[in-house]
Amino acid sequence: MDDSRLIVDTKYFTFTNHDRKFIFDSGESLPEITIAYETYGVLNQNRDNAILILHALSGDAHVAGVYENDQRLGWWDSMVGPNKAIDTNKYFVICSNVIGGCCGSSGPSSINPLTKKPYALEFPIITIFDMVRAQKYLIDHLGIDKLLSVVGGSMGGMQVLAWAALFPDRIQSAIPIATTLKHSPQQIAFDEVGRQAIMADPDWCDGNYYGLKIPQRGLAVARMIGHITYMSEDSMEKKFSRRLKDKKYSFSFMADFEVEGYLRYRGDSFVKRFDANSYLYITKAMDYFNLSDEFLFENEAVRDVRFLVISFNSDWLYPSYQSRAIVNLLKSKMINSTYCDIDSNYGHDAFLLEVDQQSHIVEHFLTNTHNLCKKD
Repeated sequence: MDDSRLIVDTKYFTFTNHDRKFIFDSGESLPEITIAYETYGVLNQNRDNAILILHALSGDAHVAGVYENDQRLGWWDSMVGPNKAIDTNKYFVICSNVIGGCCGSSGPSSINPLTKKPYALEFPIITIFDMVRAQKYLIDHLGIDKLLSVVGGSMGGMQVLAWAALFPDRIQSAIPIATTLKHSPQQIAFDEVGRQAIMADPDWCDGNYYGLKIPQRGLAVARMIGHITYMSEDSMEKKFSRRLKDKKYSFSFMADFEVEGYLRYRGDSFVKRFDANSYLYITKAMDYFNLSDEFLFENEAVRDVRFLVISFNSDWLYPSYQSRAIVNLLKSKMINSTYCDIDSNYGHDAFLLEVDQQSHIVEHFLTNTHNLCKKD
């Protein structure tokens, strides 16, 4: 193991409805909620160097580093760590798993303390705003009055925008990356096809598959559909073109083409780490998200928040015009915002893979924000 890598562990914060009343947007509540999270770096004496990183659909709290007995790198290790864009020598970084997820935070696979069985579909339908309200309880628990920044790509970017809408007085800056104010009909359609693939799997059993055979084929197909949208046409051409796995047609329905084998591998590996019901819940939360109603940015405190909006010109899942719509809304509200559209061939995955340009932009924005905070 590289001794320079961060060694991290996962922590858990649990609150009950008796301690902190938490009502979902649906009107429902749970007896208790657990949030899994990881921290990196040191919170300074002024408690003004904390950055909350928010993950995408299939992400988790493990944003960087490795575990003591597991060398699996965090999903944004290229951006987070000592001397990286989000420098853990300077900043105290927090990343939590969203509620509704399946990586330690409360979700449909969690045990209901009242029934001692998994919630399954009895878990409340969630929204992006529910995720953010739960995160605020975690930030309160950590004793942080104001975050230096909230940062995230894709669904993480939606959470960034939700933080700015709900709690602008609790953040100094916001960096939404490759995201949108609302899902378009096409984006909702892709999510719905993935959900239908899961629910059509005979092993789904109306969500009550825990302890039984999981709906792995349906979840794998959902992931395959999603993964197609994460890549650009150019990146798929360069990575696969029409190359055959065995240099000839099988004249069967085997995976003849390399791209077929790749998608099947992605689907099969995904089912080993993700819960099918969580996929349903989280994609529905993304579809419900809508910040295009301008009243959601009418809190005067949002005018003190600095925004850095980043998009990628080959991203067709969250195309650049959707990021420009964010900037236009911010500008119409006289909110400080900077916009960068990065040239990349990676498609939507660019926010995870396009390191150099993104690092330069994010590093300087955070440094400037931190310097401004010190002056205040």
